[in-house]
Amino acid sequence: MDEKRLLRVLENDPRISVRDLADIMNEDEDEVKRVKTRLENDHIICGYHTVINWDKANTDHCSAVIQVSAKPERDSGYDRIARRIARFSEVTNLYLTSGGSEFLVMIEGKTMREVSDFVAMKLAPIEGVTATVTCFLLKQYKVAGIILDDEEILDERKLVQP
Repeated sequence: MDEKRLLRVLENDPRISVRDLADIMNEDEDEVKRVKTRLENDHIICGYHTVINWDKANTDHCSAVIQVSAKPERDSGYDRIARRIARFSEVTNLYLTSGGSEFLVMIEGKTMREVSDFVAMKLAPIEGVTATVTCFLLKQYKVAGIILDDEEILDERKLVQP
């Protein structure tokens, strides 16, 4: 079975049924289920997520991207710092990067104050962190490959309605 193809199909449509997945893969359902379960157990498939348009959800929500500069540690480099950052529930994504900073941290909170307090009270004081730059996200246009509010699509839907 072409596991890379299976992973790509699941990445694009994680809600696809095993039956439909087997049809696409031209494989037996039991085999597809076995391989999918193994990929989950081996932590190659790490989770399934829902993309939410928070602008339309009528709830308090604030997201930020934070560039974090850090000093590498002897024997562990940036790994220990990354593990400490990753443990915070506010952190949704964490990347080691090249460029002007070492980490790119994405966090979510209810308000800008909550996010700024997180940076000031939890993130910046971590041993090894030397600087932070916070960018608040003002509007989401596309998330995980999904366009959230495509006016052209909305306009086309209006045209075909009676």
